[in-house]
Amino acid sequence: MKFTRLVPAAAMLLTFGLTAGVSAQTMKLDHWTPAQLMDRAQHLRQQAAQGDGSASETLEKYPHHYTMLAFRSHSGGGELHENFADLFYIVDGKATVVTGGELSDRKSTGPGEVRGTAVNGGSRQDVKAGDVVHIPSGVPHQMVLPEGSSITYFVVKIQEKE
Repeated sequence: MKFTRLVPAAAMLLTFGLTAGVSAQTMKLDHWTPAQLMDRAQHLRQQAAQGDGSASETLEKYPHHYTMLAFRSHSGGGELHENFADLFYIVDGKATVVTGGELSDRKSTGPGEVRGTAVNGGSRQDVKAGDVVHIPSGVPHQMVLPEGSSITYFVVKIQEKE
C-alpha cells in the first residue's frame, strides 16, 4: 500500500484525472472543496449517530469509478472488494488503516463484496486529514479509530475487474 501526503487541491485533481479517456462530451466536471465536503458530511454525522456509528453516500457515478463521502465515529469491520480499488482522501480526523492479512468471520455481502469482523495480521498505517490512501482490489482493509474520535473521508471506488 502506498500512503502519500498531498495538498487537498492535488488530491482533488487526482480524482478528476481518473476520467481521462472518457469523452468530455459525456462527462461533467465535478468539484468539491474540503469545506463543501465537511458541510455535506453533517447529515452523515447525524445518520451515524442514529445508527451504528458510520454513514456514507454516493456522490457521483462515472463509467469505471464512482465517488462517495464517508463518516465514521467508531472503528469499522474488515472489508474486501474483489473488483474495486479504494482511493481515500482524508478530509478530517484521524484513524489507523489496517491492510493485508486475513478477514475474521468472512461473509459475502454481495457480488464481489466480502465483510468480516476485523483484519488480522495486516499492516497498520496512521492517517490524518490531507492524507491519500490507495487500496488495490482484493486487499482486506479496516479503518480503526481512536476512542472518542471521528473521521470524514472522500472515497473513489475504481473498477479494476469486471
